[in-house]
Amino acid sequence: MKPLRILLADDHSLILAGVARLLGSKYDIVGTAEDGRALLQAALRLKPDLVVLDVSMPILNGIDAAREIKRNLPSTKFVFLTMHSNPIYLRKAIETGALGYVLKSGAAEELLTAVEEAAQGRLYVTPAFGQHVVSTSQTWFNKPTKGSIHLTARQRGILQLIAEGKQNKEIAEISHISVKTVEFHRSRLMEKLGAHGVAELTRCAIEYGLLTLPGSDPENDS
Repeated sequence: MKPLRILLADDHSLILAGVARLLGSKYDIVGTAEDGRALLQAALRLKPDLVVLDVSMPILNGIDAAREIKRNLPSTKFVFLTMHSNPIYLRKAIETGALGYVLKSGAAEELLTAVEEAAQGRLYVTPAFGQHVVSTSQTWFNKPTKGSIHLTARQRGILQLIAEGKQNKEIAEISHISVKTVEFHRSRLMEKLGAHGVAELTRCAIEYGLLTLPGSDPENDS
């Protein structure tokens, strides 16, 4: 039997190297990516069996990247390896079809197990959440619900880029659209979210799990 082909994604090169060492002795690491857009491109090119990825990544967050990969490669499996211990992020991950959710603090002990379970089509959630959350996640997995973000994929992507401090021209180049289209989406986002500037749009991006800024604590965000 051929070894599982795994693609890794994290915006920290040291973490990528550590995960590659951890999984590389048993599985085939076919590539790495350090932002969500690069992950999407690599996945479409390499067609991995499984992707290990973070929730927070620049340009395109892991949740939306997984959602887009799943749309194009429906058989691909996902294991999230992240610092986020807020159940909101867990739920969003499971709603994308993820089969694993492991905290980076427990990666050495749990990541191999999560990958093995995901390879068999079974859900693994880190016990660090507590039994109630783990049990509830089984319900989410068996009966997924719609997320609370009523934004298109394009709007979510542009919102994240705005929150990362990108200007309209940069967003247009990254998203392969015109500056006028970016301006239109920015205006629609402000109207839809009731935001009156970049600071409020950034706050919305954090609340909706699209972005975590350095020093912010997602568990304290409502």
